[in-house]
Amino acid sequence: MNEYNVLATHAGVDEAGRGPLVGSVFAAAVILPAHYDLPDLTDSKKLSEKKRDKLAELIKNQAIAWSIASASPAEIVQYNILHATMLAMKRAVLGLNQKPEKVWIDGNRVPPELGIDAQAVVKGDSKIAQISAASILAKTARDAEMYALATLYPQYGFEKHKGYGTAAHLAALRQYGVLPEHRADFSPVKALLAQGKFFNQ
Repeated sequence: MNEYNVLATHAGVDEAGRGPLVGSVFAAAVILPAHYDLPDLTDSKKLSEKKRDKLAELIKNQAIAWSIASASPAEIVQYNILHATMLAMKRAVLGLNQKPEKVWIDGNRVPPELGIDAQAVVKGDSKIAQISAASILAKTARDAEMYALATLYPQYGFEKHKGYGTAAHLAALRQYGVLPEHRADFSPVKALLAQGKFFNQ
């Protein structure tokens, strides 16, 4: 991960949860010290849930600064998922208790009006340690929201599919209706809302 000149004054940023039909989109920003001990640190999607959870704790303990932020389902409808993701990323950066000199962002876009030197890196979560760390914090925060929703609405199976549009999730949507936490502008949800399929407790 030495291809980029990332310093201990720089932050990595990544998001989690752009694709699911329910819940917030999350983003995290992480500033790592020059020396850290984070075994097997890589893109969160390449790690087991158990390893992600363990690394998330290590990252929080070792980071110079870290921040997790989100944009709500209502904001996703208001701004669309791309702009809501940019908003969550901006909130994560601004939430750091130390202002980074530069921000490295996973993907091909930089959030507008960040006010900090920033560079987007495609597949940055497997190239830059700080972005890998941010991807893990964003993913574990997103999963925690899904477990909380699973407790509130056990019939939807959020703990299994994490809100993605699986056959089981779509079947639950048809059977039980659309929750307030569902993203009203995502096609399968929108179609059911048009039919008046609301959740009734």
